[in-house]
Amino acid sequence: MPQTNNPDKIYRQYQQNTQEFQFDKTVADVFSDMIKRSVPGYENIVEMIGVLTQAHAQQDSHCYDLGCSLGASTLAIIHNLGDKNCQVIGVDNSAAMVEKCLNNLNKIKTNINYQIECQDVLEIDFKPASVIVLNFTLQFIPLEYRDDLLRKIYNALLPGGILILSEKIQFSDTYKNELFTDIHHAFKKTQGYSDLEISQKRNALENVLIPETKETHLNRLQNAGFEHSDLWFQCLNFASFFAIKNTTKNTIKSTINN
Repeated sequence: MPQTNNPDKIYRQYQQNTQEFQFDKTVADVFSDMIKRSVPGYENIVEMIGVLTQAHAQQDSHCYDLGCSLGASTLAIIHNLGDKNCQVIGVDNSAAMVEKCLNNLNKIKTNINYQIECQDVLEIDFKPASVIVLNFTLQFIPLEYRDDLLRKIYNALLPGGILILSEKIQFSDTYKNELFTDIHHAFKKTQGYSDLEISQKRNALENVLIPETKETHLNRLQNAGFEHSDLWFQCLNFASFFAIKNTTKNTIKSTINN
């Protein structure tokens, strides 16, 4: 996808008082590089969002990318809708992200109807949807609003519709939590980040990104009403789940074949 390739140097210099992480213009300018070097398996997840879109997108429905950032998942949806007459809606509450997302998407050629909105995902008036993506977005939403958002998403989905939820996760086992965190930091060092950069970004995210366990996510999906949900991807402390509304294996096969 067309994106700027500005290198992430935000935390390279020592900052006496690290500010809370924000999705402002500074982050938007380097976000493509930042997320690729920070989230192991990110490109695989985006690719599979396309595959899952192929299997579950329904004719004359809506597909949402909530927290669309630069539009990677939005584009994966667009490229995998085939001849289904769907409207794709990307939503992000960062004006800087929305501007760059629109610039990226406007460079592609497609007959798919899409729109990108600068809006809080908690305030969306959903239209009937067959695909909804929360790709590393829920973790930035205050804990007290997460249950209601998932129930709202469930109600918006058509039978057979899918939610794809990707998150940084934590573990109830302290040893495992620390081990996976250490390995993740080692991964980031192989991507060229220094100890100072890793430490300062971690401080910036401490009260902004609130991870939960995979059990918490699966319980929330079940409580929201999803009949079928499971973990389909995990690399260290990064995971992706699917949740399907009121369908059967035969329905899934039929959708794929169509």
